[in-house]
Amino acid sequence: MALFTLGINHRTAPLAAREQLAFHPEESPRALSDLASGGQVFEAAILSTCNRSELYFEADAPHSVAEWLTHYRRLDPGVVAPYLYTFEEAETVRHVFRVACGLDSMVLGEPQILGQMKAAERMAREAGTLGTTLNKLFQSAFSVAKDVRSTTAIGANVVSMAAASVRLSEKVFGRVEGLNVLFIGAGEMIELCATHFAAKRPAEIVVANRTIDRGLAMAKRFGASAIRLEELAERLAEFDIVVSCTASQLPILGLGMVERALRMRGDRPLFMADLAVPRDIESEVGGLENVYLHTIDDLAKIVEAGVESRQSAAAAAEAIIVERAEAFLRWLQTRENVPVIRALRDSAERMRRHEIDRAVKRLGKGDAPTDVLEEMSRRMTNKFLHAPTRALSQTEGGDLNAVVSHLFHLHSSKPSLRLETSPQISSIPSSLSEGV
Repeated sequence: MALFTLGINHRTAPLAAREQLAFHPEESPRALSDLASGGQVFEAAILSTCNRSELYFEADAPHSVAEWLTHYRRLDPGVVAPYLYTFEEAETVRHVFRVACGLDSMVLGEPQILGQMKAAERMAREAGTLGTTLNKLFQSAFSVAKDVRSTTAIGANVVSMAAASVRLSEKVFGRVEGLNVLFIGAGEMIELCATHFAAKRPAEIVVANRTIDRGLAMAKRFGASAIRLEELAERLAEFDIVVSCTASQLPILGLGMVERALRMRGDRPLFMADLAVPRDIESEVGGLENVYLHTIDDLAKIVEAGVESRQSAAAAAEAIIVERAEAFLRWLQTRENVPVIRALRDSAERMRRHEIDRAVKRLGKGDAPTDVLEEMSRRMTNKFLHAPTRALSQTEGGDLNAVVSHLFHLHSSKPSLRLETSPQISSIPSSLSEGV
């Protein structure tokens, strides 16, 4: 049983492929339960964002999860396989730590991924698929991310998707001031975009959301107004800039709706940024005249410009990750020793109970307590030392001597002491027959 990662991200697959493997937050618990029901996965969590869909799991082998993923999504395995990657234990630990720190993100060092990982951990916990190993992995990842952000400059001057949206819109209009801006959705990404655009002093900001109360709550923070999604068709023509990022599985803005809005706008251009996966705006919209449509992959080309200035910070972060990953792997190795430790303790407990029962019977017969305790302690010592003593007597020293010395904290001042010259040790073999 080992840790694995199975996933797809912005480096391995285009947007069209990532859309097919995206998991909506509301369906993740159901998907996790379905995955775990097969009996081949012991723990599992799903991280699904605009840039990636990854499954972290503990199993005997990863192929069953790959089969489950394509079956669950009803996809041809041959179509999906070229985009998927699999990481085994050591690679998984390092990868999860890098993801948490924003080192594997489209925008180097972006902080939003940490919140998304915490949401993934929470969903797995609620679904009952988060066990000791994955819980430790997530908590370690959160701790590493905190250390990286507090000790390096990885988060300084990050060029975000929100800032990139503003920059692209300014290439179309020159400046945002005096324009009307529409945000579709009310999540974290939209809030970040609203913060950047509001700083440019647009004439009007409107938030469109399926739940009007949530839209109003966000709009209030920016002195904006809110509308329902149902009002988009009649209001779309009013806006110069449209930024959309929802969790909808179907497009919010179709070709026909945008065409009608363009007829009402005349020759005025329309800037649109679609930050959602799956996409909120039909791809055909990008072919319309006077429409400047950018997807999340388009924005990546803008944010790459700031990567070089953060490479030194990333190198420092990688060093922290390597150290912490090694510590986690050592913890995993100790977990492998748990069955042996349990078996050792069970064996010692059986010896103890057997000797206690024997002593109680002798005391019941009236034997002297001192004699009973002396014999019980001697028998327990002999039984416990029987196996290691026999192993040592049949081995020519070397590593086994060092291991035994370490296990029993032996620090003899006479390293040349021979087994047959020690009266304490030489007396043991005569009673070895009392061992279990």
